[in-house]
This record gives sequence, C-alpha cells and structure tokens, in this order.
Amino acid sequence: MSVQMWTYILVGITFSIYIGIAIWSRAGSTKEFYVAGGGVSPLANGMATAADWMSAASFISMAGIIAFAGYDGSVYLMGWTGGYVLLALLLAPYLRKFGKFTVPDFIGDRYYSKTARLVAVLCALLVSFTYVAGQMQGVGLVFSRFLEVDMTTGVIIGMIIVLFYAVLGGMKGITYTQVAQYCVLIFAFMVPAIFISFQMTGNPIPQLGMGSTLNDGSGVFLLEKLDGLSTELGFDAYTSGSKSMIDVFAITLALMVGTAGLPHVIVRFFTVKKVKDARKSAGWALLLIAILYTTAPAVSVFARTNMIDTVNNKPYAEMPEWFSKWEITGLISFEDKNGDGLIQYVADKNINELKVNRDIMVLANPEIANLPAWVIALVAAGGLAAALSTAAGLLLVISSSVSHDLVKKVFKPDISDLGELWVARGAATVAVIIAGYFGINPPGFVAAVVALAFGLAAASFFPAIVLGIFYKKMNKEGAIAGMVVGISLMIFYMLKFKFGLFDGGKSAVEGLKSDWWFGISPEGFGSVAMLLNFMVSIVIMRFTPEPPIKVQKIVEDIRIPSGAGEATGH
Repeated sequence: MSVQMWTYILVGITFSIYIGIAIWSRAGSTKEFYVAGGGVSPLANGMATAADWMSAASFISMAGIIAFAGYDGSVYLMGWTGGYVLLALLLAPYLRKFGKFTVPDFIGDRYYSKTARLVAVLCALLVSFTYVAGQMQGVGLVFSRFLEVDMTTGVIIGMIIVLFYAVLGGMKGITYTQVAQYCVLIFAFMVPAIFISFQMTGNPIPQLGMGSTLNDGSGVFLLEKLDGLSTELGFDAYTSGSKSMIDVFAITLALMVGTAGLPHVIVRFFTVKKVKDARKSAGWALLLIAILYTTAPAVSVFARTNMIDTVNNKPYAEMPEWFSKWEITGLISFEDKNGDGLIQYVADKNINELKVNRDIMVLANPEIANLPAWVIALVAAGGLAAALSTAAGLLLVISSSVSHDLVKKVFKPDISDLGELWVARGAATVAVIIAGYFGINPPGFVAAVVALAFGLAAASFFPAIVLGIFYKKMNKEGAIAGMVVGISLMIFYMLKFKFGLFDGGKSAVEGLKSDWWFGISPEGFGSVAMLLNFMVSIVIMRFTPEPPIKVQKIVEDIRIPSGAGEATGH
C-alpha cells in the first residue's frame, strides 16, 4: 500500500480512539472539566503529562533544529528537560497543596487581589495562544504532506478533532486521550529511529548508534562523517557550537524557568488524589519524556547525514519521490542558480540552491532512509498526536482562565456549576478558532514560536510563583508590578527583534543579530525579563505594606509536608 493509504488508515484509527475516549469520558461537572475529578492514577497522569509536555516542537521541530544547528541545538534539550525537573521538584508539590488548579487562581488568592488575577489571566492567555499557534502549525504541516491537502485544510481538520474532545471531555477527556496519544507518539518516534540506527550503524539502540561506527566497513564514526560533510559544505562542524556562551545560557535558562511557569503543565498535578501522587506522576512523566529526549539527538544526526548524502551534488531530475512530495508543500525548494541540473547545498547563501524547512526533518527522515510505507505513515500519526495533545491542554488553560478566573472569580461569582461549564466550553471553542488562525498564519517555524511562549512564561509567571511559595512577605503590589514589567519587556523585545515591528523589519533580519541587547536572542531574552521581574517585585515590595497575616500563614502551611491531603478544587 502507498504511504498516503497507510496514513489514512493509521490516522483514522488513532483519531477514532481519541474521539471514542472523549465520548466515554465526557465531563459532567466543572471539577471533571478542570481537573478530571481529581482521581487519575499517577502512571496515567505521568503518561498524560508527558504527552501534554511533548508538543509538536518536541516531536517535529526539536530534532530538526538540532539537525541544522548541531551542538547549538542542545539548548532545547537542556532547557526543556531541566525545566521539567525544576517544575516537578520545586513548584508542583506546593502548588498542588495550595489547592488551586489554575495559575491565575493561585496568583489571585496568594496575592489577595483581583488585579493580580486579571494580570495573571492576561499572561496565561498570551503564553497559551503563542504556544498553541505552534501546535496548530504542526498539525497543518503533517496534514499538508501526508494527506496531501493544503495547510489551511490541515489546520481546520485538526481544529475540529481537538475541539471535539477538549470541549466535550474537558480535562477528563483530555487526560485519557493524552494517555493514548503518548503511546502513539513515542512508538511513532522510536520505531523509525531504531530502523535507521540499525540501517546505518548496525546498532538498534539510537542513543548508542549515534556514537557508533558506520556499518559500511569504513571504520568511520557517524558523527565524524557528519562533521566532515558539514565542513566540506562550508557549515560549522556539527559537534561544534557557534552561539555565544551568554546566548546559550540565556536560552537554556529561559526554557527552564519558562517550563516551570507553563500553566498547562502545572494544572496536570491537580488531576491526582494527593500530593504524594503528584510527586509520583512527576517521576513517571520525567522517565517517559526522557525516552524521546535522549533519542532526538540521534534522529537529528541520522536525518542530517542521510539528507546530505541523498541530495548534495545529485541531479535534481533523479531525486526520489519524497523530494517532489515535500516540494508541493513548499517546505523544501530547489533553485538551479548555475543551470547544471545538480543540487548544490552549501553554507554560502549566494551559491546555495536548496532551501529546507527545519520542521520537515523528523517527518521526512523515514522517507529519506527509504523505510517501509507503514513506518512513514506512523510518524505522521505520531506528529499529529504530539501536536493535538498539547493543543488540548493549552485550550483547557485558555477556557479555564476565562470561565473560572474571569467569570467565576471576578465578574459573576454566583454563576452555577452548569453555567460555568458552558462558559468554559464556549471559551474553548473561541480559543480553537483563534489558534487555527495562527496555525494558518504562523509567525515562525514551530519550535521558534514555542520557545517564545516559554520566554513569556519565564518573564511573567515564574517569579510570581516562586516568590509566592517561598517568600511569605511578597505582597500584591510587588507581584503585579513584576509581572507587568516582565511580560511587557518580553513582548517589546519579541516584536522588535523577531518581527522587526519598530524599525521597518530591519531587526528581524538575520544579519543584524549584533543589535540584540547583551548579545541575547529573542528566544533567550525571557531570562533577562525574568530577572527584571524579580528585581521589580522585591523593590516594590520593600516600599509597600506587608501581606495580611492570614496570607503569610497560608504560605508557611503549604511548605509543611504533614497534613497534605486532597485539594479542595475551589
């Protein structure tokens, strides 16, 4: 059977499973909609958290970035993995004990202020919409290639599916759907990696295959070959870095603290019965995430090597079918600048004839390696699972921020449980439509967009959460000022240096990186904005009244292990 037919079969089966789970686990109350009733087992929650966490950026884009950036791409591995550890150990147990299932709810109650809640809601919406744009773009990317529809149609199909189980099932439906999606995405990521590792090195374990010798009898190590191929084409050696140390540090830190402030991950720790289960599910999730994250560098090496071997200095007319299929999507293109019919892929932009979108590397990798059609289709199903699982989690954050934190807590405190549930579903519907628009009109490739979302979370939420847990004298004036300054600065920097909004687009040009403040890229500037948030919060706090004694007592109590029971869910 053809790749397209296999894709229809596998995507159809997986989507049927997701929809079936959503119908089976539909939410009947706000507690089920927001936190799945608070009765999910640690293992199931660990799998759901891993799927929620491993978005289209992890599945599709991360290995693609590493394939092109080499050593520099390690910032995503270090930042995202380290950030999850930071979240699991430093914040999650305390937030779980506090008993507030949304970040704005925590900030609103901890800082005893409707203004703080409103600022937190605004920040949550900015982070979530930025993040979900990358997920919907990933959905469109997969559909456009494997179902051979245009990006717009692909995004609309994804919108319909995610809307169905997010709106119908809420967190309950999303949780059990994400368990299925984790199984699909990890199987889809590992199977081709194992195939290609064995094909290239004779070692079926990708993590070991990456550092093994090629099985062509040359005795050359795979990484050594890739370094040679890269330098011959004018690129930096794959295993060397070109980013400045300060930018590497800034991006890694922004991704780490941004992770710890991501509202859609934090809420997962409220779906279990007690604090002990939250810790267990965090451990399970870290183990399950590590399977993909330790494999991604190997996939990037395999993909980069195979691509160069397949296309460089080869006749365009003799390119395999996968090349023409991806050309249709516009994500790979060839311009014969010297008219010799050969594809010249080099670092010099004036000579280079091949343009490759980084996001296609994982998806095209099995095709480049000439793997069976069912394996290629499996990767498509995995990419969709990764994108849809995270999109669903983000949509829940958006809907709960509107229904629970705005309507219930600010504008209409006497709203009924059923009324709040309908507001949540309506907010999720609107959010899907907005997310779909950004998926069709994306501001950049998937991982770059996602990295900016982490920067926004770092600049806004992380200081307010950390100070709210560990510093009982942090007051509402300091927290509000810090969040406003942090996220405003991050937005300004993004607009100026990512989109060139304030200087006619000049700062967005690759050649003007010298204009970056302190040599830090937009993806890493969340670190600077986060530090400024801390400083502003503490300075303002020094000159304003202390929090009420009752609030200080609550802060002391949530750090005491004894008496940690079920969260109230209110």
